[in-house]
Amino acid sequence: MKTDNNKKSQKEILYIAYGSNLNLAQMAGRCPTAEVAGKAVLRGWRLAFRSVATIERRIGYSVPVLVWKLRPEDETALDRYEGWPNLYYKENLKVTLDGKRRTAMVYIMNGNSHPYSPPARSYMRTILSGYESAGFDPGILYRAAGESITAGLACPGLDRGKTSEEV
Repeated sequence: MKTDNNKKSQKEILYIAYGSNLNLAQMAGRCPTAEVAGKAVLRGWRLAFRSVATIERRIGYSVPVLVWKLRPEDETALDRYEGWPNLYYKENLKVTLDGKRRTAMVYIMNGNSHPYSPPARSYMRTILSGYESAGFDPGILYRAAGESITAGLACPGLDRGKTSEEV
């Protein structure tokens, strides 16, 4: 016989959100059982736009993130939304939550097949709402949008996907 305790014992996945999934209302609709586990910062990563958000390894940058606790059905819903495995792949990264290092899954755009380009205004507003509700500095978001416009022109090399090890 199943009890409510069995539901709690379902495997929870920690998920790192840096783009539109920072938006609490959007996540509530997409993943109704997801819960915010906390805030973290990815150091050595930068937010970038290739029409939609992604993160890339880059020395000197950091990205504020929300870490969500997901159930398997939430992850399935996100897989569909994120276009996994075609548009995004999954990677496990270490984040610090409540002073403890934890492993969490993040979606990162596949390769450089999509050129840098700014996000649509509605998409940007969705992310900005998430930044505001989390108390994140929107300057990071605006910087990423601006860099997506100038990448390849004023900043040669950014579009080659150089990692922090290559810089």
